[in-house]
Amino acid sequence: QVQLVESGGGLVQAGTSLRLSCAASGRTGSRNAMGWFRQAPGKEREFVAAISWSGGTIYDTDSVKGRFTISRDNAENTLYLQINSLRPEDTAVYYCAAGTLQNGALRGDYWGQGTQVTVSS
Repeated sequence: QVQLVESGGGLVQAGTSLRLSCAASGRTGSRNAMGWFRQAPGKEREFVAAISWSGGTIYDTDSVKGRFTISRDNAENTLYLQINSLRPEDTAVYYCAAGTLQNGALRGDYWGQGTQVTVSS
């Protein structure tokens, strides 16, 4: 089992930046790929970005490319998501996941509880 705990969310103004963190514990030695998903109010959860153990990255949609940067520190078992130039449409609960890269996205086997990001205009 892998336990994931997100942090770093909050209420921010449009145009500012935020860095989300996800601390992993448990069976972290399995070298899982990790990633971020988000779920906006009234919408389905969507894939945002993923990163392999070796650091290869995948991003989804033009709306996040160039503004979102995923990274990981394997020594600290921590995943990050840097979000710049935040927009109101980025408002969502952001979930961390660990699993397998598949078909250009992440198949999440383990999930965190999520951290709320709210962007005011």
